[in-house]
Amino acid sequence: LLVSHAFGDGPLLPDPTVRLAWLLRIHALAQGSSGIRRSTIDAMMRLHAAGIVAEVPSRGSVGASGDLAPLAFLALPLIGRGRVRVDGRSMEAAKALRKAGLEPTVLCAKEGLALVNGMQVSLAIGLRALARAERAILLADVAAALSMEALAARGDALAPGLHAARGHPGQRASAKRLAALVKGSRLVDAPVEALPGKRIAPQDAYGTRCAPQVHGAVADGVAYARGALEREIDAVTDNPLVLGKRIVSGGNFHGEPIALPLDHLRLCVHELGSISERRTATLVDPKMNEGLPAYLAPHHGLHSGFMIPQYVAAAQVSESKQLCFPASADSIVTGAGIEDHVSMAPIAARRTEDVLELVESVLAIEVLTACQAIDMRPREPAPRTMAVKDVVRAVVPFRSADRLWRDALAAVKGTIADGSLLAAAGLELPLPVV
Repeated sequence: LLVSHAFGDGPLLPDPTVRLAWLLRIHALAQGSSGIRRSTIDAMMRLHAAGIVAEVPSRGSVGASGDLAPLAFLALPLIGRGRVRVDGRSMEAAKALRKAGLEPTVLCAKEGLALVNGMQVSLAIGLRALARAERAILLADVAAALSMEALAARGDALAPGLHAARGHPGQRASAKRLAALVKGSRLVDAPVEALPGKRIAPQDAYGTRCAPQVHGAVADGVAYARGALEREIDAVTDNPLVLGKRIVSGGNFHGEPIALPLDHLRLCVHELGSISERRTATLVDPKMNEGLPAYLAPHHGLHSGFMIPQYVAAAQVSESKQLCFPASADSIVTGAGIEDHVSMAPIAARRTEDVLELVESVLAIEVLTACQAIDMRPREPAPRTMAVKDVVRAVVPFRSADRLWRDALAAVKGTIADGSLLAAAGLELPLPVV
């Protein structure tokens, strides 16, 4: 069964995803309802402890009768078949087992089916995406706070009573974070006479004024996805199940409880990028940026400044939009008509990772652009936003004239990945991103 089902395509899943999927599979089988021996589960644990990671193609599951194909690849090394990676080196599974002093496991009845019937590959991809999504929410608040500083925004939009009046927890949390980030600023709410070119206007554009409402709605959507995925960690998604003395066939292998939350998660995260790009566009627009030069170029006309970064952000948001179509809406019949409705959960999970990659880049562009704008102001930002700007300036200098961008965007993304940017803002991740 493992050999016949190990058929797939596409780039290999990254090692951390494969290791997580293997641990999730062990956990599910250890619930005691899958008809698998304790000795087989022990062998699975020894494989994990030895650092043997199966090579699993990323494409090939429709997420209905479990992640059949990827789980078959995942389990092949247990019986000494397939290819694996050990310390990043690819080799035959049989060789890896010998080097680790392990014997191939001889499976008994039902065990092959138990190993391939489940949703743990989709879940592993989804859990890693969830951690990145929760980081993106915090990053979006930091980026918005920097833009508020750069645009000398009106602070009334963060008034606690305003957000209490609507009552959504994510919105209230975002407004509270933003208010804390800009506390002590000499730019936010700066009087018109203090900033040449600042418009006499009672309200800011929606990108800054409505940031708590948008970011908060995203946070609430991500919280829904978190709840669903956390429940799935302890779920038994095998079929049939051994319930006491009964063997019960059902549909716990269906991936809809993963696909729908991940489709929603992806749409939520996209919105962070959508509103971020609008703030970046405002920062470079002399009609809207409260007295700053066009494209934030000190010598505009001779220099293009931050014109192209906004183009890149716009392109990435457009690409992200095209990835937001719900994978779960695209069922296709398999299994000679028996599997007549499938979830496409693994596609939902992989697309969510793709959107996160784009959105993280869009947010990094906003951070980079806002820091340029703040440095063109005669007043100081708040202590926490200043600390964030200092982290950025440690890797990307102020752009006084056009020059090669080199690795400017990658450098800012590096401060996101290593945690230094959020740490400077005084924010901690609810989940580690691995």
